[in-house]
Amino acid sequence: MMEPYRAKTALNLKKLQGQLSRIQKMLDEDRYCIDVAQQVNSAIGMLKQINNNILESHLICCGSDKLNSKNEEEKKAFAKELVQAFSIKNK
Repeated sequence: MMEPYRAKTALNLKKLQGQLSRIQKMLDEDRYCIDVAQQVNSAIGMLKQINNNILESHLICCGSDKLNSKNEEEKKAFAKELVQAFSIKNK
């Protein structure tokens, strides 16, 4: 992964770890379910941001060569890899 994506991803992962610790503490304290659920949704949002950051980095550093390839099979394989890895397809 290239900079500045690596640093941003590392920072967001540290934030996420803190968020998960707070969720665990909320559970230990038997906090109101909706409050816990809101924090879980916030953590999910942070994971989505991290995943988008990784996708953007991957497209810039790896994708340009593969998408500009004259080999159609390589292009298709790269697109399929992205869909599988980042769950872009409709479910």
